[in-house]
Amino acid sequence: MTDFIHPALLFIAGALPIVLLKGGIRKAYLLLIPALAILTVLTMQPGSYGAMQIFGQEILIAKVDKLSIVFATVFTIMALIGMTYALHLTRAGQHVAAFIYVGSALGVVFAGDYLTLYLFWEGMAFASAFLVFAQRSEQAVRAGFRYLLVHITGGVVLLSGIILHRVATGSLLFGPIGGAMDTGAYLILAGFLLNAAVPPLNAWLTDAYPEATVTGAVFMSAFTTKTAVYVLARAYPGTELLVWLGTAMALYGVVYAVLENDCRRLLAYHIVSQVGYMVAGVGIGTEMAINGATSHAFAHILYKALLFMGAGAVIYVTGRRKLTELGGLYRTMPLTLALYMVGAFAISAFPFFSGFVTKSMVIAAAEQDHRALVVLALTMASSGTFLHTGLKLPYYMFFGKDQKLAAREPPRNMLVAMGLAAVLCIAIGVFPAPIYALLPYPVDFEPYTGAHVTESLGLLMFTALGFVLFLKALDPENTISIDTDWFYRKGARAFMWFAEKPVACYEKAVSDVSETAAWPFLHVAARAGLRIDLSGVDAVVNGIARSILRGGEALRRLQTGTVTHYALAMLFGVVTATIVFVVAWQ
Repeated sequence: MTDFIHPALLFIAGALPIVLLKGGIRKAYLLLIPALAILTVLTMQPGSYGAMQIFGQEILIAKVDKLSIVFATVFTIMALIGMTYALHLTRAGQHVAAFIYVGSALGVVFAGDYLTLYLFWEGMAFASAFLVFAQRSEQAVRAGFRYLLVHITGGVVLLSGIILHRVATGSLLFGPIGGAMDTGAYLILAGFLLNAAVPPLNAWLTDAYPEATVTGAVFMSAFTTKTAVYVLARAYPGTELLVWLGTAMALYGVVYAVLENDCRRLLAYHIVSQVGYMVAGVGIGTEMAINGATSHAFAHILYKALLFMGAGAVIYVTGRRKLTELGGLYRTMPLTLALYMVGAFAISAFPFFSGFVTKSMVIAAAEQDHRALVVLALTMASSGTFLHTGLKLPYYMFFGKDQKLAAREPPRNMLVAMGLAAVLCIAIGVFPAPIYALLPYPVDFEPYTGAHVTESLGLLMFTALGFVLFLKALDPENTISIDTDWFYRKGARAFMWFAEKPVACYEKAVSDVSETAAWPFLHVAARAGLRIDLSGVDAVVNGIARSILRGGEALRRLQTGTVTHYALAMLFGVVTATIVFVVAWQ
């Protein structure tokens, strides 16, 4: 690996000095490491690096190809933007956790075997959980523990699948799972789907992301679900099940976003929806579909981070996150509003914004594969995305009823980070060729056709008209939506009741019986055993020992050293043996 520098190493090893640095030196360092990582990724050559044998198994630390490079490129770019957004933090904890989180995500992207993948996979879970705990509120701590519970469970499922896959194939190398799906393949798929937040395994995302710190949520929006998309594209391209799971995701997230009052939870549901496009693209499995899923993951990381940064800026300044408590901020936060709207236009697939040139590739791939129902569902989901992220959320957060909040623009570093993401969202939309050149397969897709532009604008304008007509019906309500996390929340409570009531009562009853009946009997039996041991067993053993000692003493006396004595003893032994033989023979 002398000619290959693993970008994950830059972040994970680079996390250690952060706590030792202060002030401007720390800020420069936080930007330097992501910049070096970007340079490393852009200059690396395809190939396999770090091959070794461990316990007879072939391990491949890094496998570099076009698919891994495109994900690594956007991950390192996002690391730079996220660190810029978090420069104002004085405590090093979140910076360290974010570095380990990014490094673990890069480790997954380059992993050439399941063991390496699994270790980095779990590293992502624990590092990202810290970004939730760092909020330090009771709700955040509870959400953080639920987040860990779900991801540890997913890790156990993934590890079980890896073991069964190793037994079935004899190899730990990570690549496309061909042939018939066995139990191991399904368990691995389940572990990947959990991190992709595929319903009903999605509630951890919408539960934890809104409770994370303002800066932590920006990082979390970018990495966990997109590493899941990467591993699905690597291992399960063309899996029919993913087409329908992804299509259902796209609609599921949009429907739940209608009900949300929390601005970051609304955005979190749209992560579920947008990842659905990527999962469906992986399931379709054609070259255009894989290109579409990959490019949409690239664009989504940037515009979703921009949306979370905009919402985070509002929370940072006002301390409020519910739409029913916000409004009238356009006067005091015009830059935040403008930058947020760039992300909103990008996620809504407006022409000349990034989502237009990536999301539409997935829909075109579904159309090319003659999947009319999938095309219809994904188009409907796109309309719903604009309705909530592009219209409802900014209207009630920045306009709507003026709550007379004392607000201002966020710190300069936050605005700079939002500006970087906004520039990239526009640049990708206007000049898609560079991102298309990064994709795994040659691109045969032209987004800017007359039909595509007019269809998209027509759909968006019709959605805007519906928003205006039904504005009152879309007013947010101060309610909580019940998602699939209800089952494990209630299940956990039921388990704790079972542990604290029936199990505890049973344990107490057993203890009482033991103390009143079993323990006295055992004490009596132990004392009786001791007396038997001292008076019986020890007496027999000691008697045998004394007999052996006396016999040895007698034999010692017989050893006189005189030859005639030994000759007489031998003659006596021969005579005795002859007599015994004659008697026995008769």
